[in-house]
Amino acid sequence: MIFEVPPHSMKLTGALQKGNNMIMHRNSIMRPAMSITLAAPVLIIAALCCAAEDDSRWVHSLCKSLPINSDGPFVELADGSLMTIDAHCTRCSRDDGQKWSEVQGVCEGLDGLRGGGEPASASILQTQGGTIVIVYLDSTTYNFSWDNAINQPKDDCRLEIWAIRSLDGGQTWTDRQRILEGYNPNFFGFIQTRDGRLVATVPHLVRDPGRYVACSLVSDDDGKTWQRSNLIDLGGHGHHSGAMEPTVAELGNGRLLMLIRTHWGRFWEALSDDGGLSWRTVRPSQIESTSAPGFLLKLRSGRLVLVSNDKAGRTNLLLRFSEDDGKTWTKPIVLVRQEGGQLSYPYCMERCPGELWVIVGFAFKKGWQEPLPLRLKIDEEAFLSEARKDPKRPIGDSR
Repeated sequence: MIFEVPPHSMKLTGALQKGNNMIMHRNSIMRPAMSITLAAPVLIIAALCCAAEDDSRWVHSLCKSLPINSDGPFVELADGSLMTIDAHCTRCSRDDGQKWSEVQGVCEGLDGLRGGGEPASASILQTQGGTIVIVYLDSTTYNFSWDNAINQPKDDCRLEIWAIRSLDGGQTWTDRQRILEGYNPNFFGFIQTRDGRLVATVPHLVRDPGRYVACSLVSDDDGKTWQRSNLIDLGGHGHHSGAMEPTVAELGNGRLLMLIRTHWGRFWEALSDDGGLSWRTVRPSQIESTSAPGFLLKLRSGRLVLVSNDKAGRTNLLLRFSEDDGKTWTKPIVLVRQEGGQLSYPYCMERCPGELWVIVGFAFKKGWQEPLPLRLKIDEEAFLSEARKDPKRPIGDSR
């Protein structure tokens, strides 16, 4: 979403800690003045179960409810615990989100925008060397300003991407820096390659004509310094046109695959042979979709999984696999259907081998009205078997 969502689209279980007082010190880093231990209330779990039974929502029988009171993003730390981002801070859990630790302050501007209600506004990972890195849309810079008369962004249109990192497991944070200026909305890709490079794939608003292009931001020193790739420009004109909200995964041969949201009825794909420094192969993919982002993830099995919508709109949430690095894909399986509403802006993580968590950022019963949260637990092998039942040939192209 390009930040024109009505205020009522906020998460029901957004940042629970944003009311805490924070103590400022140099470099705008914050410390919590008070601490709270959080538990996932029984009422929230009950609400999730009721959501699955709502008459307007159909949920695949192989899906299980995920009893957690956070929409992520999450990172699995070296000790197996989870860390998530909350308003200006992080929290940790040792029991898959049933209870959360005291908050640990990070920085201003890390608050999810719109009171914590905007999905895909931050991402977090722990590097091979143990550094925790957060890339985020800095809310203190947010100003969406568009000239409808000429269909162009105004000069003060701005939402910057910043990064910050921790060398001590999240106790303190350093190297806070802007890594892309201008206006840059939601992003769905932040990974570390097998060679240790950090790669974030992001959209970027340009002028003449006003449209989105895609690019990657890369770091070879665990987030201390960053550089930008070339711009992927598919054309278009308008504040929801062009190459939008990309997602990324590393393939078995070391190449990177980016899937890009467009308004042309399908994802476009881009391939990088140099770890995201440049993208030279750009073309339409075989994956049809409405104008909405998907979430691409490389699983520990070596497969790719994509969670997205179909071409008809945002009422069906789909899942598909690829066992050949995206050359072909299994038939899409409908995970959830929300008649008259929407299910979009998905987030996916592999909590343990073969166990996928799927959380929907925008889940509404009617259009943008009546939030109805959706958090699911999915078994990779069970759904792969389901996808293989169809005798139809997998969709795909030769590469």
